[in-house]
Amino acid sequence: MELKLNALTISRSSILPFSHMKVNPKFCMKVSNPYLSSAQTITSKKHLVHGGTKLNFKVTKPVPPEKVEIFKSMENWASENVLTLLKPVEKSWQPQDLLPDPTSKEFIDQIQEVRKRTQEVPNDHLVVLVGNMITEEALPTYQSHFSTVDVFGDSGCTGTSPWAIWTRGWGAEENRHGDLLNKYLYLTGRVDMKQIEKTIHYLIGRGMDIGVDNNPYLWTIYTSFQERATAIAHGNTGKLALRYGDTHLAKICGTIASDEKRHEAAYTKIAKKLFELDPSETMVALARHLKNKVVFPSQLMYDGQDEDLYTNLSSLSKRIGVYTNTHHIETLEHFVGVWNLEKLIGLSSEGREAQDYVCGLARKMKLMKMFQERAPEGDFEVSPIKRFSWIFNKEVMV
Repeated sequence: MELKLNALTISRSSILPFSHMKVNPKFCMKVSNPYLSSAQTITSKKHLVHGGTKLNFKVTKPVPPEKVEIFKSMENWASENVLTLLKPVEKSWQPQDLLPDPTSKEFIDQIQEVRKRTQEVPNDHLVVLVGNMITEEALPTYQSHFSTVDVFGDSGCTGTSPWAIWTRGWGAEENRHGDLLNKYLYLTGRVDMKQIEKTIHYLIGRGMDIGVDNNPYLWTIYTSFQERATAIAHGNTGKLALRYGDTHLAKICGTIASDEKRHEAAYTKIAKKLFELDPSETMVALARHLKNKVVFPSQLMYDGQDEDLYTNLSSLSKRIGVYTNTHHIETLEHFVGVWNLEKLIGLSSEGREAQDYVCGLARKMKLMKMFQERAPEGDFEVSPIKRFSWIFNKEVMV
């Protein structure tokens, strides 16, 4: 097993169900994609090299009928336990609640106040805030991808199953996050909005490959982890804003983080139910998620200039404490406890193997982190300086 903590990289495993079918070379062809730079080409019949990331061409397998039935059997439960976590529109906050009022006589003064408050926010914090916003703005990709999974499918975008209703409701609530951050950053006058808009354009056009394919078990596990990670990132970004005197930005980030926590609760409940109904399949899916390289939905981020943009942003996020390796380890420990994984019984041999791996991983990652922290300083590279187009190509240490 390969484990590089600083990159959160864990080698892939082939033990899991819903494995990808091999691509027949006869059906491979060159692809013209306007969202790829001229330096990016299809270099083999099986993958596309994109900013150092291999994107596999897959032929997806349908979800086996017996697995579809499990999710069908959960629909009444989902209506009572998941849909209740969506808030009615009339009781929900909207971006305008937290932004200057354009109908007010004090509108210009309110904008000036926004600009005054953000003057003390450092460039590195601003870059991470922009990264958070761009990730939220790529929502069309996430909701579309989610809706293509067999059991979560939303035919015609008007499906009446609780899964379809949840997907649309979740997307509607999430849509406010990018809206709010985008408008606030625009009003600060401190960011290059055209570069940010190009980055959003590229990201949605490029799509994403997070390694969950058509597997609803993997989707549920992935979203549980992802929503918690997003809640942590927005929450910590808000704490930094508060440190630098922008109390209103702190409130904005906290409001978004609260939404993410509620969404995390929904996916965590679904996963917990799956551990009750189909423990081996769910455990194996969790092991697969952890054995794959940890992939965030905005990994294909590109601004037209920097092919390593996401890597640089991720390094910066770790350095200033927005989302670190420690947060990742704590998240894993959290879910092992919430899902009571160490005491789970009735597993197949494959499930028990996955259980041993999952329940022992946090300890291994802690040991690796401790080893890295105790290594002589000479073994570490000096943090490089990078330019970010979002802040007019100013330099930031990552």
